[in-house]
Amino acid sequence: MIDMQVENNTYDISYKPAGKFEETRFEKIHNIVFKNAEIASIRVAREIAGLIKQKQEKKELCILGLATGSSPIKVYDELVRMHQEENLSFYNVITFNLDEYYPMDKNNMQSYHYFMYQHLFNHIDIPLENINIPSGTVSKEELHQYCIDYDLKIKELGGLDFQLLGIGRTGHIGFNEPGSHFNSGTRNITLDHLTRIDAAPSFLGIDNVPKKAITMGIGTVRSAKRIVLLAWGQNKATILKAAIEGEISSQVPASYLQKHVNTTFVIDTEAASELTRKKTPWLVQSCNWTSTLKSKAIIWLCRQTGKTILSLTDKDYNDNGMSSLLAQQGPAYDLNIEMFNKLQHTITGWPGGKPDADDTKRPERAKPAKKRVLIFSPHPDDDVISMGGTFDRLVEQLHEVHVVYQTSGNIAVSDQEALKFAEIAKAINPTTKNTQQIIECLLAKKENTIDTPEVRALKGLIRRSESYAATRYVGLQDENVHFLDLPFYETGTIKKKKLSEVDISIMCNIIKQIKPHQIYAAGDLEDPHGTHKTCLDALFEALKQLKGKSYMKDCWVWLYRGAWHEWDIHEIEMAVPMSPDQVLKKRHAIFYHQSQKDGVMFQGEDAREFWMRAEERNRNTAQKYNTLGLADYAAMEAFRRYHF
Repeated sequence: MIDMQVENNTYDISYKPAGKFEETRFEKIHNIVFKNAEIASIRVAREIAGLIKQKQEKKELCILGLATGSSPIKVYDELVRMHQEENLSFYNVITFNLDEYYPMDKNNMQSYHYFMYQHLFNHIDIPLENINIPSGTVSKEELHQYCIDYDLKIKELGGLDFQLLGIGRTGHIGFNEPGSHFNSGTRNITLDHLTRIDAAPSFLGIDNVPKKAITMGIGTVRSAKRIVLLAWGQNKATILKAAIEGEISSQVPASYLQKHVNTTFVIDTEAASELTRKKTPWLVQSCNWTSTLKSKAIIWLCRQTGKTILSLTDKDYNDNGMSSLLAQQGPAYDLNIEMFNKLQHTITGWPGGKPDADDTKRPERAKPAKKRVLIFSPHPDDDVISMGGTFDRLVEQLHEVHVVYQTSGNIAVSDQEALKFAEIAKAINPTTKNTQQIIECLLAKKENTIDTPEVRALKGLIRRSESYAATRYVGLQDENVHFLDLPFYETGTIKKKKLSEVDISIMCNIIKQIKPHQIYAAGDLEDPHGTHKTCLDALFEALKQLKGKSYMKDCWVWLYRGAWHEWDIHEIEMAVPMSPDQVLKKRHAIFYHQSQKDGVMFQGEDAREFWMRAEERNRNTAQKYNTLGLADYAAMEAFRRYHF
């Protein structure tokens, strides 16, 4: 069972020495783990507000170092709210931003100058002369002295009272990439390729991402009296472990903060998932051996020892920090049998339930034999990429399957692809004025230009036509394919609007219409531009509003993962095996999404096409089951149940 309920977290985030307690003995930086980024951000904003008020009482200036990127947005939202609703004033605040792309005009929508005014400065009463953001237009000849002067201005004001940071997957803070010196000052720096890949979605492709930036140095950051670093999500987990538990190294610049006397990392559950006390708590403390923790530990033990489940011994448990589990629930033979059977029962070739079968130990119910199935796909290809084999199986087994594409996906269609279709349309009907306007818009388009509504409509039609082609190939009737075009997505830019009541209402209406026995939805939150999470939030809110309806009492929700991440074996509650023929059929279904096949705009760091990633992921899942001693399948798609 997946528990995604949000709980208030009242932790004090003030500094405490890392390693003080047994459960944090591997950790060298103080950190606090919150259930979610929103609650954590509010706590950080309150600390900043408290510091500002404290300085006001003393009639002193408050010198803040500020960060950009997605991590601090909710902190800024809360500061703006406190200004507007609680009279928090910023009249005594002077700010210094960490970094800026170079070269970069401040009016460019991708500039950090634009970001800061959009998210904070336009909405508070800070004097404009108190705002300091590195300039991306300083000439190369003046740049060196400009950076020196930036540091001097901070020093002349007595240094930073508080520095807010994010962390990149290279371990960078600011834009201090691997190799940065411990005492480095503000300077011009070349961006790591991985950093540019992560920025690519905002720039509509890596080719548009600047290769250089101006950044405060490590020494400048370390001079702050108080440092708080924010990190959200699974994709930050590995680098956070290196920064918090690893040795100080220039290859992980954030690890330099181990030497700072007042630093706290504020992170969410996913970002903390690789920390020893979270990933393998039995190695650091006594455990309450819940069913989930027991499963996680036994699978980990198999990987540590290279053994199958049924071949683990008492000695294996004792030698690897699991003696308490053995003492409480052993011997190994009984634990192994229980775990083997648990995993075996997750495997089913009947994702909609096997008719007239004993479903006591099956992941899905036998009744009703023919279910109404609702597959939510955030973009118009996630359905076949993430669960194409299961989709095919559900159709083959004659369930009433409906696919719902939550967004148009228009922003992921390249201008070149749209131009190709517009030119074809013109060739078919040369007199169409609208088509000629679209062609002219695309040919004249410049960097940072938002597509016109007509161009966005064309790009959306391209994605829609590809979706019909793929679903027809799987065997679905057109009337069972639904396009919601949720309004939050339709901005023409990477930055989306917040979910509205209109979005939720649209989601509720499709659920009311279908009255499903099963819902499948994307639980993959590592999608590079956040659409998956927003679509999942929309579903959860709709479920919350509809849960009292009689038809919802018989509805089960299954979450799949996308192209970036997979459920770990201990999290999987339904695994659907695929034959080699089904793997090939899934591949062909993905091929119908041609606009996303070659040179996809939001690739991430993996240069392979989506079908390659999906096949490797499905193959790896099957191999993991086999390595644990279960049957050998060509591939598997995995799901986890969400209880609402």
